[in-house]
Amino acid sequence: MIVVTTPTGQIGREVLDRLLALRLDAGGCAPAAGGANGATGIRVIVRDPARLPARVRENVEVVQGSHADPGALKEACEGADRMFWLVPPTPQAPSVAGHFRDFTEPLREVTGAAGVRRIVGVSTLGRGTAKNAGIISASLAMDEAIAEMDVHYRALCAPFLRENLLGQAALIRDAGLVALPGNGVLRTCATSDVAATAVRLLRDDSWTGFEDVPLAGPDDLSPEDMVRIVAEVLGRPLRLQPVDGARYRAMLLGAGASEDWARGAGDMMTALNEQGFYGAAQPATPDTTPTGFRQWCEEVLKPAVLG
Repeated sequence: MIVVTTPTGQIGREVLDRLLALRLDAGGCAPAAGGANGATGIRVIVRDPARLPARVRENVEVVQGSHADPGALKEACEGADRMFWLVPPTPQAPSVAGHFRDFTEPLREVTGAAGVRRIVGVSTLGRGTAKNAGIISASLAMDEAIAEMDVHYRALCAPFLRENLLGQAALIRDAGLVALPGNGVLRTCATSDVAATAVRLLRDDSWTGFEDVPLAGPDDLSPEDMVRIVAEVLGRPLRLQPVDGARYRAMLLGAGASEDWARGAGDMMTALNEQGFYGAAQPATPDTTPTGFRQWCEEVLKPAVLG
C-alpha cells in the first residue's frame, strides 16, 4: 500500500495520477476497504475529499484530514509500507520552523509503528551549503529529522520549480515582466520530472538508507536566458525583474502571508542570490529531469499565459 500526501497539490496530484495510470494499465481495480490490494493499493490523505476528481475517489482509499494530525496520519499509514511525503507551503503559518515541525513530529511518531518502511519526500538542493536560508533551511532540517527515523528515505532535492512562473501569468501577459532570483546559472526543474522520479522510487523496493536525489534540469540558463526563451516562445518582448529578499518579503506580506513566513521566504531568496546553491556548482541531472526549459515553456507556460 502506498500513501500519497497532498494529492490535490501541484506535485502530489501528478504523483497520484501517474500511480493510478500505472496500476490501471496493469489491470488494477479500486482497492477494497482495509487495503485488500496490498502493495498495489493507493491511499490518500486529504483535507477535502471533494477536491479529488471522481475518477480518483473511485480508485483509491481516502482518509480525510491533514497529515499534520497524528490520528489521521495513523489511519492513513495503517497497513501501508511506503509513502510520498510533502509538507505543503502555507504562507499564513505563524512560524516557518513550526510549520515543518508540526508535520514532521507526527510522521516520526506514527510511521514506524504503522509499518511504513520507505518514504519519498520533496526537499531542496542546498544541503551542506545553504545557511540561514529560511524555508530552505526548514526543509533540510525536516530531512535530517526523518533520517533519524527507522525508515528508508529518499529526499527529492529540487531547485527552482518552473511552475512558480505560472503564478506570474498575469505579470508576464500584462506587464511584460518575468520575476526571477539568482545570478549566473539558475537551475530549474519541472514538477512532472519530480513526480516521475517519486513514482519510480515508490515502485522500487530495492533501495535502502537515506540519500538525496538531486533534480536539476538539463539547461545551463541564467535568469536573462530564461526570459529570452519565454519571450521567444510567447512571441512578445519581456524584461527581467530581479527578485531579492526584501522585495520578495514585501510581496508576500502584501499577499497576506504571516510575518515569519514572509521573512523566511525573504531569507530563502537572499540565500539563493548570495550562496548560489541552485547555480552552476550543482551539475544537471538530465537522466532524471529530462524536460528542457523551452519544452516546458511551450507545453505548460504558453497555454497558461495566452489562454
